[in-house]
Amino acid sequence: METNPYAAPGAVVEDAPAWAEGDIEARKATRWQRWWGNFIDGFIVGICSWPISAWWATHHGMNHAASARMMANFPFTGPSFVMISFVLVLVVISINIALLNGNGQTIGKRAVGTKIVRTDGSEVELWRVIVLRYLPLFFARLIPFIGGLAYLADALVIFGNEKRCIHDYIADTIVIVN
Repeated sequence: METNPYAAPGAVVEDAPAWAEGDIEARKATRWQRWWGNFIDGFIVGICSWPISAWWATHHGMNHAASARMMANFPFTGPSFVMISFVLVLVVISINIALLNGNGQTIGKRAVGTKIVRTDGSEVELWRVIVLRYLPLFFARLIPFIGGLAYLADALVIFGNEKRCIHDYIADTIVIVN
């Protein structure tokens, strides 16, 4: 019996993982993936919290009378929209906490296919994400002028060789492709 020289190979090959088990460096998310994940998270929270921000500006702005007149005919600034907005923000926070606890992702990270892990590749604990990754810079942002600089510095550090932000260094985490 003749063999066909043009036939497909008949060898059985096992599927190989895209990354070696310990090769966490090759799995690091790109800066664009991280940016898009953060953008999606911020967009969702921004849309949900917009009525709260508009209400706050009309009731506690520097020029209360002028801003109240400007916002009087603006949609979605009534008390019912503010309450709905508050509930939506709580829902988004709850979903993100559940996702972070389950697999180290937020809605945005899940959308772009990334997740947070420890630098050794192990799963990240929820307390570490909240207490060490988010809270220090959240409180820093509350300080006038210093908060803006801290936020800017946190974002700019990602352009280093490690592709990590300050909050990653504080929490000993990295963002990888899932």
